[in-house]
Amino acid sequence: MENERSPYEIAVAQFDKAAAYLPLKAGIREMLRYPKRELTVNFPVKMDDGSVKMFTGYRVHHSAVRGPTKGGIRYHPDVTLDEVRALAMWMTWKCAVVGIPYGGAKGGVVCDPKKMSLTELENLTRRYATEIAVLMSPEGDIPAPDVNTNAQTMAWIMDTYSMHRGYSTPAVVTGKPVEIGGSLGRTEATGRGVMFTAREALKYKNIPIEGATVAVQGYGNVGSISAYLMQDKGAKIIAVSDSQGGIYNPKGLDARDVIRFKKETGTVVGYPGTDRITNEELLELECDVLIPSALEKVITEKNAPKIKAKIIAEGANGPTTPEADEILYDRGVFVVPDVLANAGGVTVSYFEWVQGLQFFFWQEREINVQLREIMVRSFNDVVRIAEEKKVDMRVAAYILAIDRVAKATIIRGIYP
Repeated sequence: MENERSPYEIAVAQFDKAAAYLPLKAGIREMLRYPKRELTVNFPVKMDDGSVKMFTGYRVHHSAVRGPTKGGIRYHPDVTLDEVRALAMWMTWKCAVVGIPYGGAKGGVVCDPKKMSLTELENLTRRYATEIAVLMSPEGDIPAPDVNTNAQTMAWIMDTYSMHRGYSTPAVVTGKPVEIGGSLGRTEATGRGVMFTAREALKYKNIPIEGATVAVQGYGNVGSISAYLMQDKGAKIIAVSDSQGGIYNPKGLDARDVIRFKKETGTVVGYPGTDRITNEELLELECDVLIPSALEKVITEKNAPKIKAKIIAEGANGPTTPEADEILYDRGVFVVPDVLANAGGVTVSYFEWVQGLQFFFWQEREINVQLREIMVRSFNDVVRIAEEKKVDMRVAAYILAIDRVAKATIIRGIYP
């Protein structure tokens, strides 16, 4: 079943399901199933104790027909080439769904950053950046943060690349600190995109956002920001959770105050005036909107029949398995898929890249207005296909994305 399939097998299966609705020539379909290029690097890093340790890293480009490749870099002990392949393919579709001129890429290093010092992480990052520099450039491949990497990681990569070039090249990565060419609004971008798409879904389902009940699984960057932005629009946050468990109050929580509490105690659990619930119980709560923004594969064929939310807006990547998708669709649950719901992050990364290339920076208000326009337009594009083809929103988003990439491939032609 689902847990036995590798991430890349799942990605290809999702592609095949959507591609069946399009009149693609066999050669084009075959081309889009494979990554364009894969780089594996093995490199030494000097550790704090003076020893030298070998690490393995990857950078995969899935497609470059719509523009430079774009995608995050993750540091994790479980990183595999197969996983990076799948994530690169998902990035291609995510960029195409929201219509930004990028292809998909992803990178990763097999390491446990929690067991490494800041100096060791800097040494690893700078050496990995040097190894993948054969692919990386502002015009060719632009990395970003992902699991266990952050703005500081991007600063090291940008500095390393710039040292080799002999001048500052801020546009080579996105997700940088604002002080060195990062964009205003980038921190909130993914959560804001989730809020915009959830709001459009509520409108589509004729549910007023004022008083709409919301449950959020995962109270990190994406979950907490989407929660307080939904609250600002009048929604009622009734439950949130993190890795240690969840809290529930049917009368509503103060989303920002819960962030403060979590910063002080390390968890949302124990927040005053709430009942403790498990992560599993949170997913099955009676609510208007469920925002899974923690791990992948949390909504499965086992719990999908028990989910009572009217709308699911996927803040995380891959929280719903293909089997669960079919159950939810049959039950009338409206799912805003990850490639649409959480595309706010890559959209504002695109804005950051454009600002970096021009050395001309926008105000935060402009960024949020542009982001809203792109997210709302993309939502409406996907809804239109879902209605026309009578398919769920995920398949519709994939149809839209694959069609855009296939058309670009055909227009450019096959070289030579």
